[in-house]
Amino acid sequence: MGSATSPDRYLPDTVRRSVKILVLGGFGVGKTTLIGSVSEIEPLSTEEVMTVAGAGVDDLTGVGRKTRTTVALDFGRITLRGRIVLYLYGAPGQQRFWELWEGLAEGALGILVLVDTRRLEDAFDVLDQVERLPRLPFAVAVNHFPDSRAYPAEELREALDLPPHVPIVDCVAPDRATSLAALTALTDHAMRVLSAREVVP
Repeated sequence: MGSATSPDRYLPDTVRRSVKILVLGGFGVGKTTLIGSVSEIEPLSTEEVMTVAGAGVDDLTGVGRKTRTTVALDFGRITLRGRIVLYLYGAPGQQRFWELWEGLAEGALGILVLVDTRRLEDAFDVLDQVERLPRLPFAVAVNHFPDSRAYPAEELREALDLPPHVPIVDCVAPDRATSLAALTALTDHAMRVLSAREVVP
């Protein structure tokens, strides 16, 4: 499936920095869709048709119409404000693939964690795993599906036991504008954290 914008394999001359961003979350939460909606190049997707081999392994509660799943990673690229290029890496959400996350985290600036409020309990294990990755700043993006229930950000913060400094943003994964806003919020947060660490004696 093509990207939402005209593919452009060359970076603009204004780019001054490139960073790696991970897009993580539980099974079926919208990671592939988000990367595909914002990528300015043809996104790489390793989605495959789900088979009976996944029956009893992958919980399809809340994602009953899902027929494809990522088996390795998703990759895309987006330029922010003409100056920063984000290389986006999305990993499979199933627990059996979580060992991949640690390897992908190497060299990353930060993590965007996608959450589905219809299956909020799935986010607890994901966030626990994210917090084990080496000191990477993260933001939580609540991906709104047509039948999602909306919650106030502070109610979600309390439910997910998130520290006050972790941004919580809303997005709709197929919508480029809201997905881009979520990535921008994460990038700004991660760069503030990085700057603060650099000035600590």
